[in-house]
Amino acid sequence: MDVAVLAYDGVFDSGLAALLDVLTGANAMRDELPEPPPAWNVTTIGFRRRVRTGAGHLVETAPVGAAEDADLLLVPALAERRPDALIGYVSGPDSAPLRRLVATARERRTPIGSACSGTFLLAESGVLEGLRATTSWWLAPYFRTRYPAVTLDETRMVTTSDGVTTAGAAFAHVDLALAIVRTTSPALADLVARYLVVDERPSQASYTIAAALAQSDPMLAAFERWARIHLDQPISIADAARAVGVSERTLQRAMRRTLGTSPVRFVQDLRVERASHLLRTTDLPLETVARKVGYEHANTLRILLRERTGATAGALRR
Repeated sequence: MDVAVLAYDGVFDSGLAALLDVLTGANAMRDELPEPPPAWNVTTIGFRRRVRTGAGHLVETAPVGAAEDADLLLVPALAERRPDALIGYVSGPDSAPLRRLVATARERRTPIGSACSGTFLLAESGVLEGLRATTSWWLAPYFRTRYPAVTLDETRMVTTSDGVTTAGAAFAHVDLALAIVRTTSPALADLVARYLVVDERPSQASYTIAAALAQSDPMLAAFERWARIHLDQPISIADAARAVGVSERTLQRAMRRTLGTSPVRFVQDLRVERASHLLRTTDLPLETVARKVGYEHANTLRILLRERTGATAGALRR
């Protein structure tokens, strides 16, 4: 398989390196298998012979024309943490050549992959319209608002839809690269993961910070603050809406539009976040922790923790 990895000015260093390191490592470990898969021929491409990464390093690249013959195009993330600046870049003139490259690859039906903020470049290029995708959990509200035609599931670590593979937050570039290896050889992907000491991470849900998501909308931020104050009590969404000065229906709509969830589920996320912190940092019995986050019965919290984090209360405590 010929793989073209795009390097461009401002690219996230670790994202670029992770893709190259995992694929290079897979090539090096192929012979450890009884029936090794074909090798990956990886080429780093760019619009100039040298590009400067987000951390200021210079990377030598081959011409982007190599993408025309590639079996897979990979677009690492941009090294930009400010949502407004990220959207300004992916929609502006500086990224126009990148968008054209991605769109042209899609027209040729070349499979495409990206992770974290790189998924914004894919969406801005139009290649994700009507498809399922994921992105970094903390960028999800901005992605969902700008690209409503994309079905976003930010809880997933990696998702593939009609030949386009997207992955979650910054270091999900590793998960993206392993997913590529796994399509050819699950055994090799497992071997690489063991050498790199990378655990399987199918979901981003356990990493999500609910308060960070709410900050993208003043109304939701106010709701989040009110809910935290009343977290140890039964919470009425109608009372919460009145407290922040909107109707319950308005709150429901804003939550669904911006965060892709409901107020009830958001409160549950806050309770799971708080309970997980207490389990990790105190010796309080589970029954006491449950009451502190608004549940009368410890078993209710136990079930919710396993559902949202994939871990038991005992595992979180350890």
